[in-house]
Amino acid sequence: MYAFTLDRPTSLAEALHSAASGAQVLAGGQTLLPAMKMRLSQPGHIADLGGVKELAGIEPSGNSVVIGAMTRHMDVANSNTVKSMIPALADLASHIGDRQVRAMGTLGGSLANNDPSACYPSAVLGLGATVHTDKRRIEADDFFLGMFTTALEPGELITAVSFPQPKTACYMKFVQAASRFALVGVFLAQTDHGVRVAVTGASQGVFRHKGLEDALNKSFTVASAAAVHVDADGLNADIHASAAYRANLISVLTQRAVAHCLA
Repeated sequence: MYAFTLDRPTSLAEALHSAASGAQVLAGGQTLLPAMKMRLSQPGHIADLGGVKELAGIEPSGNSVVIGAMTRHMDVANSNTVKSMIPALADLASHIGDRQVRAMGTLGGSLANNDPSACYPSAVLGLGATVHTDKRRIEADDFFLGMFTTALEPGELITAVSFPQPKTACYMKFVQAASRFALVGVFLAQTDHGVRVAVTGASQGVFRHKGLEDALNKSFTVASAAAVHVDADGLNADIHASAAYRANLISVLTQRAVAHCLA
């Protein structure tokens, strides 16, 4: 490590003041701290949001679940409210990383970082959630802009996320064994506005698959999902899997998600 200035705000107002002054925001630290240890990131000013209690919590709001940005993965996984209203979201949270990661990692930190293989972005996009910040509300389709890139402006902080309750939903993840990130993950949801299929781990960022959505909106069956050709063009290819392998996983995981929802 190296010398840096550390702020520990205890209110949102203090956190916003630190962010406005140029501080790098620290949420759960699951990405920033390892990057600092390897000197891939060297911020001179850090604001730890761990003491801002108003940014954590889970509350039902009509037909939605509102989750604070600093809510830990394990709290989402164990929440009776989430289990009751959106069990797929609780299941997703329960399989992020390992127990230590789930005890420290946060919803807001994951979304702001927008790792292309992270699980939470697929839930936000798949459910058509709304990201609340200190300045505005951003719809899921407008929030994710690419690898490690979001619509957040400098100094803008995520405060909470509203997840609308779906008719049914399921998250299927093929795990990259070493990291526990998604080699490919598919979040499928039947919503009031139709079927949404969000894919993570397969490309440079989370995305919706229009072909699968169109087919499943016409006929919500495993056979309908299986009949869709998933193009490998533009998908990731690395030491873990080829683009063609990831394309096949998108198809297979979507079929499994449909079968789960129908069951």
